[in-house]
Amino acid sequence: MTRVTMSDVARMVGTSKKTISRVLNNDPNVSESLRQRVQSAVEALNYRPLTSARSLASNRSFMIGLLYDNRSPSYIMEVQAGVLEACEAQHYSMMVQPLVSAAADFVERVEDILTRHQPDGLILTPPITDHPPLLDCLHENGVPFASIAPRQPENCIGVMLREREAAAAMVDHLVSLGHRRIAHILGDPEHGAGIWRLAGYRDGLERAGLKEDPAYMVQGRFSFESGVEAMRQLLALPHRPTAVFAGDDDMAVGAIWAAAEAGVSIPRDMSICGFDDTTMATQVWPPLTTIHQPVREMGRRATQELLLRVLNKGEPRMVEVDYNMCIRASTAPPSQR
Repeated sequence: MTRVTMSDVARMVGTSKKTISRVLNNDPNVSESLRQRVQSAVEALNYRPLTSARSLASNRSFMIGLLYDNRSPSYIMEVQAGVLEACEAQHYSMMVQPLVSAAADFVERVEDILTRHQPDGLILTPPITDHPPLLDCLHENGVPFASIAPRQPENCIGVMLREREAAAAMVDHLVSLGHRRIAHILGDPEHGAGIWRLAGYRDGLERAGLKEDPAYMVQGRFSFESGVEAMRQLLALPHRPTAVFAGDDDMAVGAIWAAAEAGVSIPRDMSICGFDDTTMATQVWPPLTTIHQPVREMGRRATQELLLRVLNKGEPRMVEVDYNMCIRASTAPPSQR
């Protein structure tokens, strides 16, 4: 099969290769009518530019790096899907790099990635979004980056959710069902999400006139295993909670598993809910009541904001996305037995 070249596109449009190159490299001085004509020709000919040639012409790698240190595979898969969607829309590639942000050589590892792969920019996910030495390094070296759910969104570009408000809304839901003994499995304290969701839990209790009970606040780590262990602790209490709000779906599913292990029926004996609305929320039984966090959309929007900066196509900003309550079968009024 003969490969379509830039010369073929230029002939079809009736212009030069240099002009086609300017359009494909997002030159802001190209007219919209010409851009549309070139795009139509690219699609008609199924033209795929060589990344190596584009890199030489523009001094860019046409690659975005996604850095993560997260125990939730479902969360990371959704972020990746969104980042990839935004990259492909601009003919960019995505590089995914798992890291351990607590490691002594973490910043050096990132510097090595930047040296070897030279991405045009980075997408940072929690808790990497809040790693001061790394942020200082990126600023000092002029590396463009976008953050997903940073603790301090001021002067950042990327995307965030009103997580504290969403967590409080979940407690409101449990209270509306009649629950008064409501426990919380906390997320990782190194994540902004863990801090915001705990704050929202406390807001919800305060709104309902309920006192905090330290025994009902058990530390988790945004992982299935930590949800299992936290639920075992709650089930061992002399006065068990009637409802458990886990800081994410992985911990909520772990809590459901531990409840089944102990012969506790959900939601007849205890209600359980989570946060994120990952794919497992509808795969577990009973289906999980949770907060829908549009993780894929957040990955896509963060990448779009980053590419605005990289390609000088607009003014990037910190975007705020909405949440939705997903009420399913894992929550119900408390048993009167």
